[in-house]
Amino acid sequence: LCSLHSSFLSTSISIMAFADSCSRPAGASKGSDAAEGTRKYLLGGNWKANGTVASCEKIIAEFNGAGPIPANAEAVVGVPFIHIPICLQSLRSDVEIAAQNCSLTGTGAYTGETCASQLKDMGVTWVILGHSERREGFGMAGEDSELVAKKTKMALSEGLKVMICIGEKKEEREAGTTMDVCAEQLKPCAEILSKEDWANVSIAYEPVWAIGTGLTATPEMAQETHANIRQWVADNVGADVAAAVRIQYGGSMKGANAEGLLAQPDIDGGLIGGA
Repeated sequence: LCSLHSSFLSTSISIMAFADSCSRPAGASKGSDAAEGTRKYLLGGNWKANGTVASCEKIIAEFNGAGPIPANAEAVVGVPFIHIPICLQSLRSDVEIAAQNCSLTGTGAYTGETCASQLKDMGVTWVILGHSERREGFGMAGEDSELVAKKTKMALSEGLKVMICIGEKKEEREAGTTMDVCAEQLKPCAEILSKEDWANVSIAYEPVWAIGTGLTATPEMAQETHANIRQWVADNVGADVAAAVRIQYGGSMKGANAEGLLAQPDIDGGLIGGA
């Protein structure tokens, strides 16, 4: 038993030291930082449940060889849990790493869950919560907005930053209820988060009808919804939070349309799952 205890203790110490032991290659930036009083672009890539060790290593090599990242942009990749260690060991240090989910709980008897404190301990800095695929469910019950808000609060309390995903379905867009849907999804977060919490939150507006379909809102359509979301935050959280919070667009943003979307005053980046 003593031998087993010593072995367990040694393993625990090794795991706890993982984040500090990683030596990621340095990145590089170019250009000027975001001007004072403006929002820095937040560009996130969502790998979803894709990839192998080999494909992950290939993507990392492409990132590491891609050259400088503009100084007015923050880059984040949301990777499957199983590939987080590979990214923490070898992805350039100026690309942050996000998990695609975390549990509502802390550590304990919650088989199969990964909690925010464990992600933070590993060196993860962001988590994506409330993605439409998880809200809808895939062969299991979907997550409602109350649960997303509670997870968000838990993640923030453990020191993670959160991308909160919201967005309407095609029939809701056609019925003219886009903002009703987005407001209903944001309301529990507005009720549970403090103003200080919002400093570590971004809102990812992802019209469900445009995710993975090849369809996309025009820059003007996206801007209108982003402006409405910002106004809702001003009315329900505070004008200061609304002015500072970053709102990403996630409806099939890609190279061909990114410039037009990012030129809009209320579009502060993207959450991209299939570019």
